[in-house]
Amino acid sequence: MTTTTGATTATDGHIHGFGSKAYRSYVLTALLVIYILNFVDRQLLSVVAPQMKPELGISDTAFGLLTGFGFALLYTVVGIPLAQVSETRHRVWIMTICVALWSFMTALCGLAAPIVIGGATIGAFWVLLACRVGVGIGEAGCTPPANSLIADYFPPQNRAAALGYYAMGVTLGGVLANVIGGPVTDAFGWRWAFFIVGMPGVLIAVVLKLTVKEPPRGYTDPPGTIRRAKASFRDGLGEIASKPSFWAMTAGATIAAFCGYGIATFQSLFLNRSFGLSAGDAAVMINAPVGVISAFGTVATGWIVQRLTPRHPNAIGWLPGLGMIVSVPFYILAFTTHNLWLCLVGLCIGGMSKYGYLTGQYTIGQGVVSAQFRAVSIAILLFVVNLLGYGLGPLFIGALSDFLFHLQANAMGAAELTRKACEGAGPASLSAELQAVCKVVHPQSLQRSMLITSAMYAVGGGCFILSCRWLQRDMVAK
Repeated sequence: MTTTTGATTATDGHIHGFGSKAYRSYVLTALLVIYILNFVDRQLLSVVAPQMKPELGISDTAFGLLTGFGFALLYTVVGIPLAQVSETRHRVWIMTICVALWSFMTALCGLAAPIVIGGATIGAFWVLLACRVGVGIGEAGCTPPANSLIADYFPPQNRAAALGYYAMGVTLGGVLANVIGGPVTDAFGWRWAFFIVGMPGVLIAVVLKLTVKEPPRGYTDPPGTIRRAKASFRDGLGEIASKPSFWAMTAGATIAAFCGYGIATFQSLFLNRSFGLSAGDAAVMINAPVGVISAFGTVATGWIVQRLTPRHPNAIGWLPGLGMIVSVPFYILAFTTHNLWLCLVGLCIGGMSKYGYLTGQYTIGQGVVSAQFRAVSIAILLFVVNLLGYGLGPLFIGALSDFLFHLQANAMGAAELTRKACEGAGPASLSAELQAVCKVVHPQSLQRSMLITSAMYAVGGGCFILSCRWLQRDMVAK
């Protein structure tokens, strides 16, 4: 592994970056593929939900826990020490091991079934939760070292576009999870979806190690930049603590993740309950097109920012913030219309508008710190974003949906009605009166929960715009 201490040696790395232009493009695409795989494995659970959830017999709240906090807890806890190791160790090796681990644990999710140990039965829900925790531990080793690698491959003036390209992994991962997972679930069952999606990741991990070089740390820093021989977590936290733009952006990104992960988790269930779509139909007809259009919004934000920055240096803050605010009315349209195609239009425009925040969060997150703290900075950002955003967003929508379900059922004189009775084959065993109540409260409770959550994007957008107040003072990479 190559290390750099003291003043950076004379090089034009801060102008051209590491390696040839073609090789930098290959590395960036390889990291994008890894990030896509990260989100394919992460989002697959939401794709198979219309079939899996009735089989396991879990509530919306429990499903929110399974997809959100159950994954995010160890993902965030393990992320910071892995990032600190990434500041001094071989980043490509770390990513290789982590990709193989999370891919294997994704495949194991397909084996979730009750287990009897010493006369005690562990339910399939808890087995699946344990597998999801394993996925989270592996995926913790993806984004911090990847961001650190991108910063050493690409000079500051090209990073917004590079990170915008990399950030497409979030939406493209959702597209592939839907395109592969949805039809496989309809044809062979939800368990096969985990097997088919999980195992190729082990091969991809090997290709990553064999083809991506570890660049010298700080290679793209301007000549004369001082680097400590050893970077401590305390020093990194101290540097970040003095950057208010980082924390304003983090607040905005956390709100965006809270809304985005919550909506993505329950989107297939919403389409199933409101429009009667199967897992495969929801995935291919709605979720996949939304993901493609949203990916365009992510990379377009990076491209536009790169061109606006010479005249508007704070564009990386206010443009993503404006996009989040603009998305709100389109999400309201999507979750209130009774026309499936208007719903698709609202979800597409809303996703395209709001997902530019990913470009902003990574560019600002690593741009306000010196080279030796980039991975730690991104890990701290992701710790907050994922613990509070990803961890609580799905849980909030699920719990609010269940609360509204019982509130509406009580108001309609059906206090004894349960969510489980309204899912799958459950309604067939109900009286005509209770079936009528199910048709109203089962979709409406989730619809209203999604509406309330999507309105919060406006607050997150305001936080990104607020970060512009300190951004030029705080930025190290300019």
